[in-house]
Amino acid sequence: MALDLTWERNLHTWIRGWAADRISRALAGRFQDRRHLLFAFCDHHEPLWNGADAAQGRARMQTWADGYPLLARNYRDADGMPPQHTFFFPGEQYRPDFLDPLAKLAGAGLGEVELHLHHDGDTRDTLRAQMERSLRLFTEHGHLARDPDGRPHYAFVHGNWALANGRRDRRWCGVDDEIVLLFETGCYADFTFPSAPDETQPNIVNRIYWPVGDLRRARAYQQGEPARVGHMREDRILIIEGPLTLHARAARIPLRIENASLSAHDPATPARVRRWVDQNIHVAGRPEWVFVKVHTHGSPESQAASLLGQGGRELHRALTEMFNDGEKWVLHYVTAREMYNIAVAAMEGRSDNPAQYRDYRLPPPPAAG
Repeated sequence: MALDLTWERNLHTWIRGWAADRISRALAGRFQDRRHLLFAFCDHHEPLWNGADAAQGRARMQTWADGYPLLARNYRDADGMPPQHTFFFPGEQYRPDFLDPLAKLAGAGLGEVELHLHHDGDTRDTLRAQMERSLRLFTEHGHLARDPDGRPHYAFVHGNWALANGRRDRRWCGVDDEIVLLFETGCYADFTFPSAPDETQPNIVNRIYWPVGDLRRARAYQQGEPARVGHMREDRILIIEGPLTLHARAARIPLRIENASLSAHDPATPARVRRWVDQNIHVAGRPEWVFVKVHTHGSPESQAASLLGQGGRELHRALTEMFNDGEKWVLHYVTAREMYNIAVAAMEGRSDNPAQYRDYRLPPPPAAG
C-alpha cells in the first residue's frame, strides 16, 4: 500500500538514490515544450489471494470481465485508445477459466497479460521449470508477445518484491542470478519496482535502467546504467520503475511514501497523479516522453470495487482532464509491452509522437490481435 505510517522503515535502502534523483532533476530543469505522458497500469492480479478457493477466484475474475469494459468505455487518450490494464498474472495460480476471461479483455482492446510469479526456496533449474510451464500455459490462451519463430516474450513482476534474492533472509526467491534466467527465458523487462518501504527497494529511484555488473549476484538490480538515447542493450532485461518519492502529508503523519500503489484505502487523487508525473521518469535525452507506471493488487473484492468504481473514475478523470489538453500534455494509455517498445524506440533515437511506437519491437500477443 502507498500509505505507510512507519514511513522510515528501510529508508536507508533508497533515500540516497531518491536525493540524487531530486538533485539531478533540479539541475536539469523542467522541459518547457509539449510533453507526452505514457501511462501504464500494472496489476499484480491474484484471484486466489488470501487463500481463496477456485469458486471465489472465478467470481473475482468475472468481476473484472464484467466491470472493466464498463469503466474503460468512458475514457479515451489522445489516440482514441481506452485505458489499458496489464494483468500480471501469477503463474502458480493458473487455471484455464482464469486466463480465458483475460483473453476476452485483451481481444476487446483493453489490456494484456504478463507474468507474475511467487516462488520460494528455488534453484535455477526448478525456477526455470516454473517459468517455462507458465509461459507455455499462457501462450495456449493467446497471451504474451511472440518472435516470428513463435518464442514467447514477456514482462515480469516478482511476487513479494524479492527479485534476485532481494531479501536479507533470502525468502521468496532462492536464485541469485534470476535476472540472467529471466532474460534466457524470454523476459524483456522487469516492472517489480518500486517496492518501498520493503527492504528489496533498490537505491536507484525513478529510473528506466539496465542492470550492470555481475548479473549473477543477488540484488543485481542494485547497480544500473540509465537508459539513454543512442544506446541500446540486447543482452539483458530492462528495468522500468514506477514513481517513488516522499512528501509532507499532515501533522499527524509528517511524511508519506508515495510509491504509486493504488488500493481501496489509498485511491488515486489529482494530487497523487500530479506527483507521479512530477517524478519525470524518462529515457535520458528524450525528456518530452514521460513514463508513469502505477501498480495495484486488483483482484480482492474491496480493491476491485474501488478500481472499477469511484477510485478508477477519479484516476482516469484526473489523467484525461489534467494531462491531455493537446498543448502542454498528450496522454497515451499503454500496456507494459507498449511502454517497453516506446522506451526502446527512444533509445534508438525515435522522436515525435510516441504512440506510433507501441509495437516497435514486440508485436501484440495473439489474444490482442
